Amino acid sequence: MKKSVWDAAAAFLAVICLVFIDQWTKLLAVAYLKDQPAIPLIRGILELSYLENRGAAFGILQGQKILLVLFTGFLTLLIVFFYFRIPEGKRFLPFRLLMIMVLSGAVGNFIDRCRLDYVIDFIYFKLIDFPVFNVADCYVTISVALFALLILFFYREEEMDFLFHPFKNKKGSV
Repeated sequence: MKKSVWDAAAAFLAVICLVFIDQWTKLLAVAYLKDQPAIPLIRGILELSYLENRGAAFGILQGQKILLVLFTGFLTLLIVFFYFRIPEGKRFLPFRLLMIMVLSGAVGNFIDRCRLDYVIDFIYFKLIDFPVFNVADCYVTISVALFALLILFFYREEEMDFLFHPFKNKKGSV
């Protein structure tokens, strides 16, 4: 089999594993946190606190399930499209891994939204009163921050052509 087929299979398996971890932690949150007082992990700083988020990040778009499902579906297709545009080779492995993490986070929350009409959140940074979040949100947030660092400090501008000019073929034409 071609190397890219094995890469795609490995990426798919990684997404499945990361989504499983996200969904498992949410099942634990339902089992041990729902209708219970918050559990402090580091008193005054970090706690586990069950929340049903019917919106998107920071609670925006409350009750807009159809819009959020459509947006997530579009975003998922876009991520897959760009994943297959990433040049092969070890240099772009970090970029590939981050795409897998973003996709896993999107799929994890998408499953909740479709299955439950809300996303289960349970991690709360009390110290800064940050909105309650979950493992899938961690995947997305950490990945986006690392994407920014990679694009700004690691990859040269011409190496990122696949990202900024996605419809160019390998020879540079459309």
